[in-house]
Amino acid sequence: MTTTIVHLVRHGEVHNPGKILYGRIPGYHLSSRGQSMAAAAAQSFERHDVTYLAASPLERAQETARPFSQVTSLPIQTDEDLIESGNTFEGLRTKGWRSQLWNPIRWRHMTNPTVPSWGEPYEEILARMMDAIERARIAAEGHEAILVSHQLPIVMVQRAVADKPLPHNPLDRQCDLTSVTSLLFRDGTLTESFYSTPARDI
Repeated sequence: MTTTIVHLVRHGEVHNPGKILYGRIPGYHLSSRGQSMAAAAAQSFERHDVTYLAASPLERAQETARPFSQVTSLPIQTDEDLIESGNTFEGLRTKGWRSQLWNPIRWRHMTNPTVPSWGEPYEEILARMMDAIERARIAAEGHEAILVSHQLPIVMVQRAVADKPLPHNPLDRQCDLTSVTSLLFRDGTLTESFYSTPARDI
């Protein structure tokens, strides 16, 4: 029996003093804490049999992947399918009393949370993530792979694996910064998943 593990790693903390929804906007980098988180998470893989490493093209994911590259001695493959989900509210402040979501002009984008109407459909996010996972599984067959991505794309995979509906309350997500969601495949079939937070003390 051939066992392959694909690890989905969420990027580290981002420097975002304006507290806006940055989404796919370029120019958002890891904070100093985020860099420490990435280093700690990467260190937890020091004795793992990792043979494939890929990351979303966004800066925060690429920067998170660098210490993993150093620990595994692998180059970082850039995979567009691992990118953050598209969102109509990119560039806006969406939390707190100054949230732009209180503005009635935004409400037309919030008519159907099951799709969701404000961004990339959940089904499409899941489909591209599963494509990236399958490529990684094949590339690392019999070994381990690491994919650095973003919260919502990883949550879509978590929910699908757990046979839960993709629409959900964001407060119910279990996908901390630099957390690791590990997918265990036996002979190409996904059999188990595990969740860990190697940088939880940072």
